[in-house]
Amino acid sequence: MTPSTQPTALPGQPLPEPDGAPRPAEVLAELHETARRIAGNVERVLVGKPDVVRVALVTLLAEGHLLVEDVPGVGKTSLAKALARSIDCTVSRIQFTPDLLPSDITGVSIYNRQTTDFEFRPGPVFANIVVGDEINRASPKTQSALLECMEEHQVTVDGRTFTLDSPFMVIATQNPIEMEGTYALPEAQRDRFTARVSIGYPDPQAELAMVDEHAGHDPLADLRPVSDAAQVRSLVHAVRQVHLSPEIRRYCVELVSATRRLPELRLGASPRSTLQLVRAARAQAALVGRDFVVPDDIHAVAVPVLAHRLVLTAEAQAARRSPADLVRGLLQRVPVPQGGSGPGQPGPYQRNGLRGTR
Repeated sequence: MTPSTQPTALPGQPLPEPDGAPRPAEVLAELHETARRIAGNVERVLVGKPDVVRVALVTLLAEGHLLVEDVPGVGKTSLAKALARSIDCTVSRIQFTPDLLPSDITGVSIYNRQTTDFEFRPGPVFANIVVGDEINRASPKTQSALLECMEEHQVTVDGRTFTLDSPFMVIATQNPIEMEGTYALPEAQRDRFTARVSIGYPDPQAELAMVDEHAGHDPLADLRPVSDAAQVRSLVHAVRQVHLSPEIRRYCVELVSATRRLPELRLGASPRSTLQLVRAARAQAALVGRDFVVPDDIHAVAVPVLAHRLVLTAEAQAARRSPADLVRGLLQRVPVPQGGSGPGQPGPYQRNGLRGTR
């Protein structure tokens, strides 16, 4: 009998990679280097906001969508455009206005007199990265045109379903202050955004550096792609392989379930948010070069992923409680799991402030 040529491993140990296949360490090194180049590109435009750029990269690698919410003039659209220009893929931009129609986003079927048939003209949603500027200025009817494509990566028009190319990411901006003439995003729409970030005002040194760099020219004009769609698809696939232990799974479920029992909330986080939290934690672990998730990865993404999905009661709003503060309180109260982190169960988590080790 011919001996088997399949790779073997000791009991309890993972199989070695087949010949020619990239090793996990090589994949993580490529991911880290690509993320570093994209972050460097974006930070040339958005000065002094590394945490915001990190959340944007986590959302991209988690196959999610990003909501950028802040006051005017802090760089919301610049962040979206810089991230889009850093990747050599198809990009479209939609300026949301009150008169925008759903067909202006998804596309429309037009009658062709030569062929005596209807032809479908794709809308701007048929792109790898869709930048939606001031999304809350469009009516709820128009906003709903994004529901199917954000969740299912497909568009249905006139009974025909069209699949969107991968990667697909919606980066939307909105102004939470000027509410006149705007429509608040419904809960179903907000829940489809993996994360929400607020950029905030820069510190004086960062603002001075911005004045020096932006006064003479627009840095967006100088940005060149440092990655492409094929590489992003490969990195997204690598993030899916990041190990998630049963203890971490239970921790995510307990954390999300705890939001549904808070008396300050009318609506807690949905089961979809549990899935998004897990995906974002995997991406966060991969960004720091780890092939397994630890509780600190959950802590790093919990507020951006969960806070915008929570609906406060009237009493909590009157008391000026914020969803982000409630999530931070849960992170302090929900017990952190103790147990192995990697596939080989190397040992318990060691807590030292907010650092987890093997």
